Amino acid sequence: MGFDFWWLTYPLLGAAVGFFAGLLGVGGGGIMVPMLTTIFMAQEFPREQVVHMALGTSMAAIVMTSVSSLRAHHAHGAVRWEVVRAITPGILLGTFGATFIAARVDTVPLALFFVVFMAYVALQMLLNIKPKPSRSLPGALGMSAAGLGIGGVSALVAIGGGSLSVPFMTWCNVRVQHAIGTSAAIGLPIALAGTVGYVVKGWGAPGTPPLTLGYIYLPALVLVSLVSTRIAPLGARLAHRLPVPTLKKIFAGVLMALCAKMLHSLFG
Repeated sequence: MGFDFWWLTYPLLGAAVGFFAGLLGVGGGGIMVPMLTTIFMAQEFPREQVVHMALGTSMAAIVMTSVSSLRAHHAHGAVRWEVVRAITPGILLGTFGATFIAARVDTVPLALFFVVFMAYVALQMLLNIKPKPSRSLPGALGMSAAGLGIGGVSALVAIGGGSLSVPFMTWCNVRVQHAIGTSAAIGLPIALAGTVGYVVKGWGAPGTPPLTLGYIYLPALVLVSLVSTRIAPLGARLAHRLPVPTLKKIFAGVLMALCAKMLHSLFG
């Protein structure tokens, strides 16, 4: 298989993903899934596989982005490692299990679930909705249950969990800077478990194109990851200098525009 012109779009996508991963503590799936779905449709990949491949490829790309973002936030002392250790077992189980659910869901309902969730994320950012700190972190059972839910939803929409874990930790009286940094660390087990799940469930799936491992399209994975890992530390540094609330509102608008484009690609 020769060079595909559409591969040139992947480094640009990686730059956007890395920047927002470092800046806002998000894994980038909100950008990657609609963009990859649109690009995969343009590459004439089978319609019934494009959303599954976008989810799997996004989850795999989040692995390297999460490592880079995690290191940057750890350097700023913003990662609560005791929270990471407590929530990871539930994260791993929820994320891996949800990939099996995703593999059984058709393209259209899977895309609609993604869009509805991203609308919730965008609304949360636009209105600057923050849960009122009203309790402390739960015990081991509560943390495992929280991880199960966060991991499950994250696998179905290919995010690093920041849209759920940051509000959860803020609600539990974790400082917002530490919540964002810890969310970046939690994104790593989410991405690892999700990647394994999408490889397993996509293995041998009919209609997947060449250079695909399970539901992961390798050219997109490599080119997005190479750029995003370089840009994520820049975003993390700028998180302490830029007007993050304003940027969140811009990001929310971008999310909704990308979701609209995704739906147009699938139904237009």
